[in-house]
Amino acid sequence: MNKVILFAGVLAFSLFMGCKAGDGGKATLKVYPKHHSVPIVSTANYRDTVYVFFNEEELPTNPTTNADMVVVGEVGEDHIHVENLKAGNYYIYATGWDPQINMRVFGGLPVKIKYSERKDEIKLDLPVVE
Repeated sequence: MNKVILFAGVLAFSLFMGCKAGDGGKATLKVYPKHHSVPIVSTANYRDTVYVFFNEEELPTNPTTNADMVVVGEVGEDHIHVENLKAGNYYIYATGWDPQINMRVFGGLPVKIKYSERKDEIKLDLPVVE
């Protein structure tokens, strides 16, 4: 009986520790910044950028300077690939340029990558505002 309890404790601890957000995993977030449901496309003059915060559920202070990971989008694409993430909680913040209003747009959302999604590509529509 004690061995069963010990095994269950070790298993629970392993699963908990395995869900600590960070890089080095196999999950990919495919982030689509959208302003009023219109995709924001990365341009040569202003490339879309995603700021990733590990183990966060709220917008951090100074989100463009304190990020744990920064990923810059490819010119001409309407999404940014944030690769090699582990299961866990993240705050995803993005900036881009909306040529229709000629302004910088930005926004963020908390994201949880579940243990069952740890090897998946996950689509994230991210609303941005001016």
